[in-house]
Amino acid sequence: MPSYKLTYFDVRGLAEASRLLFHLAGVEFEDHRVAFGGSEWEKLKEKTPFGQMPVLSVDGFEIPQSAAILRYLAKKFGFAGKTPEEQAWADAIVDQFKDFFGQFRQLIIAQRSGKSVEEIEKVKKEVVIPARESYFKILNGLLNKSKSGFLVGDGITFADLVIAENIETLEKFGFFNPSEESKLDGLRKKVYTHPNIKGYVASRPESQI
Repeated sequence: MPSYKLTYFDVRGLAEASRLLFHLAGVEFEDHRVAFGGSEWEKLKEKTPFGQMPVLSVDGFEIPQSAAILRYLAKKFGFAGKTPEEQAWADAIVDQFKDFFGQFRQLIIAQRSGKSVEEIEKVKKEVVIPARESYFKILNGLLNKSKSGFLVGDGITFADLVIAENIETLEKFGFFNPSEESKLDGLRKKVYTHPNIKGYVASRPESQI
């Protein structure tokens, strides 16, 4: 069995879906969490591929980029989709998340860079909310066609983990109302109550993102 070490900041962020994948597969790994903005990260930054995290080490071989790590683990553990077509759809859904996150990230940057209340509200109304509506429409369309309650095929894939985590973040930021989005909330519940995942979710450190 390979030795796995996943290094990321001490938040859910872009590494949480990979953490969930390890628990889903029942595979042991070292969950190395680094304080955001701390001295450890400054030392690691020069050594990590591309100078960013997350980074997955597999017997010392390092893999950068959150989506690459996810796809690698999903394929290795059997949660990438059961057919080439399902795999392509899981990939497409994660790419759609990345498109949305690029727009949502504008809000995070505005908040952290000390923008005025007016400027932050403008980003919310003109960027995030329209992007969210389009994003939710796509996801709900997939769930409306699904017989399993998952986004792809008849079982859980890494795409479900990514979307569940994003829904959690959006709720914490005030952009998701479970009573208005029952299908998406149902997906999150199916992921978080999976027997291999629910214990970790109940005990993991709290973070907004």
